[in-house]
Amino acid sequence: MQIGQRLREVRVAKNLSQGDVEERTGLIRCYTSRVEHGYTIPSLETIEKYARAFEIPMYQLFVTADEKPSRIMPAIRAAAEEKLFGSAPKEKRYLVELCNLLGRMADSERALVFSMAYAMAKRKKRTTSSRGGPA
Repeated sequence: MQIGQRLREVRVAKNLSQGDVEERTGLIRCYTSRVEHGYTIPSLETIEKYARAFEIPMYQLFVTADEKPSRIMPAIRAAAEEKLFGSAPKEKRYLVELCNLLGRMADSERALVFSMAYAMAKRKKRTTSSRGGPA
């Protein structure tokens, strides 16, 4: 599911117009429209603004109605307890900047970056496992 579709579902379920969202978030109406139609990918900070505007926890924007939160919550709690990349302030700034840059890219450019990263990660795993140590 794309985040834009989920934002629209929640907005409609809350009986809010894009104008109401504009007033609550400070994001212009046409931006919300672009997100909902999949032309723009919002940053995590922007998703947090939407969650506050809808008065829901942020994780609910990533969970559909047919998924039970009881299955998801233990994973969220476990992730919160772990020391994950992005929990330090410097790492968080890096991830926010990365999200902003990826959000500004064209779909084809973003797909190229992700395919390269996937290929590099796969290659790293293969060379590590085949040689018995890091490459």
